[in-house]
Amino acid sequence: MANKVEVKELLDAGVHFGHLTRRWNPNMAPYIYMERNGIHIINLYKSAAKMQEAGDALAKIAASGRKILFVATKKQAKEIVAEQAEKANMPYITERWPGGMLTNFVTIRKAVKKMASIDRMKKDGTFNSLSKKERLQVDRLRAKLEKNLGSISDMSRLPAALFVVDTTREHIAIKEAHKLNIPIFAMVDTNSDPREVDYLIPSNDDASKSISKVVSYVADSIVEGLSERKSEKTTKKKEEKASKEEKSDKAPKEKKEKKAEVPSKDAEDKKAMKEAKKDVKLESKSETLDKAKASNEEE
Repeated sequence: MANKVEVKELLDAGVHFGHLTRRWNPNMAPYIYMERNGIHIINLYKSAAKMQEAGDALAKIAASGRKILFVATKKQAKEIVAEQAEKANMPYITERWPGGMLTNFVTIRKAVKKMASIDRMKKDGTFNSLSKKERLQVDRLRAKLEKNLGSISDMSRLPAALFVVDTTREHIAIKEAHKLNIPIFAMVDTNSDPREVDYLIPSNDDASKSISKVVSYVADSIVEGLSERKSEKTTKKKEEKASKEEKSDKAPKEKKEKKAEVPSKDAEDKKAMKEAKKDVKLESKSETLDKAKASNEEE
């Protein structure tokens, strides 16, 4: 379960500041507390509740072993999102959103593989056999791919969820996620439409302090989910190991028990055992016939 969100911390980070009243989206009305000096003020109690809800859901996704893609291309959010996504070991996009990133994922993967093939060329010496002009072109291509797709090089399949900062700016990413039914988690300001998002966090998406506060909370929730997954794996391995050891211990004991029989302490059993050990004297044919005749005469 994600950590509890303190309203005072959100207030100090300026999460409550919305946009100008003339630029608002009416669908954000339930999350607006009041209007002050022509600016909408966000209800921080609702923000805290929504943050916790989003944190719990993201922790579950991370615990299932799936990836969450962070998207933030605005200047004040780039560095914060890149740092927090790396901390949570998740892919992120902080440069221009590549068109078809989700809907045409196969092509994007080819571009990532191209980057890997250039790296192999440099290792095996093929790169040095190229002309100076070709080397320069390859280096430029590698730098461009690294800038746009370097952060998603480990993402071998579509993400399980998207975390977006500013849904109005990242509208292309939102549309692609909708087409593929990928759940969207987002920081939603008073000028954005909350209906586009599955898990919204009503917050100021322009101030770096506010972005840092929300994104760091989200990253911590994901880390918590990952550590939970790790602990479950270790306990499962221990249980399997213990069961194997138990089986191996039982097998030789059973064999030993079969070999060594414990003698009975009962007096009658002892007597029967002695008699059984005595040599049995067999009667001759004539003796057996005589006994039979005697018994017939008696009758």
